[in-house]
Amino acid sequence: MNKIYIGTNWKMHKSLKEAREYTTALKSFFINFPYHIELFIIPPFTALTEMKEILKDSPILLGAQNMHWEDEGPFTGEISPIHLSEIGVQLVELGHSERREYFNENDSSINKKVKAALKHQIQPLICIGENREQKDIGITNEILSIQLKTILHKIELLSSNDVMIAYEPRWAIGEKGQCADPQYIQNTHQFIRQLLNELYPSIGYSIPIIYGGSVNTENALPILGLNHVNGLFIGRSAWNLTSFKEILNQVKQLQN
Repeated sequence: MNKIYIGTNWKMHKSLKEAREYTTALKSFFINFPYHIELFIIPPFTALTEMKEILKDSPILLGAQNMHWEDEGPFTGEISPIHLSEIGVQLVELGHSERREYFNENDSSINKKVKAALKHQIQPLICIGENREQKDIGITNEILSIQLKTILHKIELLSSNDVMIAYEPRWAIGEKGQCADPQYIQNTHQFIRQLLNELYPSIGYSIPIIYGGSVNTENALPILGLNHVNGLFIGRSAWNLTSFKEILNQVKQLQN
């Protein structure tokens, strides 16, 4: 049975008290879920240590929202991969479109971060996606190819579990985002799969590719049913635990 990857990035939301309550309830809810559903949460940095303690006996994975590529140095305000490793973080989100838009991150810097994460046995969750203008002029595939080839340049992957790819069209995320059309998602994921097969012929076919962008209780299962969609990266619908539980219950029934 193939794994289904379900995760959420809280961005700059939830106080420590809210994070405790949410994670404790989610852990209890997820106890009897089948092994093929791999669940992860990505809270703010300030919650990571406590969330790791809460999740210590749980299969739920803990991720960080970003990190620097250096182990240490004069980088005020940054987080080192060593810091994350000490906490026991299992994955790190890299290249989110908001990091690109507001903090001038680029594919070359993300490449260095991916190398650092792998060095410290932290799984990189690599975010790629086109903006509205790029979609409208029909260069989505070209943009994704540049992003993925640059980010993975000179990176050797030994296993399909070394990395995870999150396709998040920039125009589909955020408060005003609209979920991409199913055929568009399927075509794009198929293109990403072809790219991965070219870059890593022995494992590219099984590297997880998950979709993110206005996923909710109504469209989650239809998206999961598309070819080459291995999971969902959920925003607002996962911050609300009630709707997140509804999505997870739907996924739980999918392959029973």
